Amino acid sequence: MTNTLPPRAGRRCHNALNPLHSSLYFSPDLDRELSSLGFEDQSAMRLAVRSAPLGAVGAGTVAATFYNYNHELLARHLPAVWETASPAEVLAARLRAVDTTLRRLLGEDAVASPEMAEAAELALRAAEACTRHARPLYSANADLPVPEEPHLAYWHATTLLREHRGDGHLAALLSAGLDPVEALASHTATGKGMAPRWVLGTRGWRRTDWEGAVARLRDRGLIGAEGELTEAGAALRAELEEHTDRLDSAPYEHLGAAGVERLTELGRGFLFAAAAAGAFPEDLVGKG
Repeated sequence: MTNTLPPRAGRRCHNALNPLHSSLYFSPDLDRELSSLGFEDQSAMRLAVRSAPLGAVGAGTVAATFYNYNHELLARHLPAVWETASPAEVLAARLRAVDTTLRRLLGEDAVASPEMAEAAELALRAAEACTRHARPLYSANADLPVPEEPHLAYWHATTLLREHRGDGHLAALLSAGLDPVEALASHTATGKGMAPRWVLGTRGWRRTDWEGAVARLRDRGLIGAEGELTEAGAALRAELEEHTDRLDSAPYEHLGAAGVERLTELGRGFLFAAAAAGAFPEDLVGKG
C-alpha cells in the first residue's frame, strides 16, 4: 500500500485514541459492574473483560492473543471465569461500565456533543479498512454490534483500532525475537511503558522473570548496565514501532490525511479531559 499520510500520522492518531479505551481497565465502574456478576478477583475481571469477545476461551488462547501474560496467571482464572458469568454477560457489563466511565470522566455535555458524534463517525470509518486475517482480537471485537449512542460507538471503534494495531504489533515482536517479558522490559526501558510494579502486578510475572529478561536483553546489547536502552536497543524499539505502523496503515490511509488529523485532534481533547479527571494512576508509566 502506498503511504499518502505524513510520517507517523497513524501512530499519533492511535496514541490519541488508545489511552481513553484503556481507561476502562482502571475504572471503579468496571469493578462495580463485574462484582455485581459475582467476580471477586480483579485479575479475573480484567481477563474476562478483554477476552470475552473471543467466547468462553481458556488460558492457551488468551496467552497466544495477549502475548505478554504469564500462562500460569491465565490458567488460574481461565476458563473458570466463565462459570461466574458468560461472555455475553461480561460484554454487557463492559458496555455499561464504559457508559458510566465516559460520563464520569468527560461529563454529560462532552458525551452528547457534536464532537463526540464526529469522532465516532471518523473512527468507525477508519475501522472499515481493518483486516481480519491473523488478527484474532480485532476480528472478535469486529463481530460485536456497533452501539447506537455516539460515545459508546466511539469507544467501540477505538477498541477495533487498538486491537487491530495490537495484533499487528505481536507479529513485529515475534519478528524482532522478543519474548513476552523481554517485550515488556524493553518497552519500559523507553520510559513510555508501564512501570515494572504494574507489569508484574497485572501480567503475572515474578521479579526473577523480569531480571532474567533484562539480563537477556543486556546480553544482546539492547540494554546497558543501568537499565537504559543502548543505541541498538533504541533502534530495535524504533523499528518495532515502524513495523507496526506498516502493518496498521490501512485504517488511516482509508480515512485520509484530513480525517486522521481531525480524529487525532478530537481524540486528544477527550483524552486530556479524561486524564485531568483522574482516569489513570499517577505511577502507571515509568522505569522505576
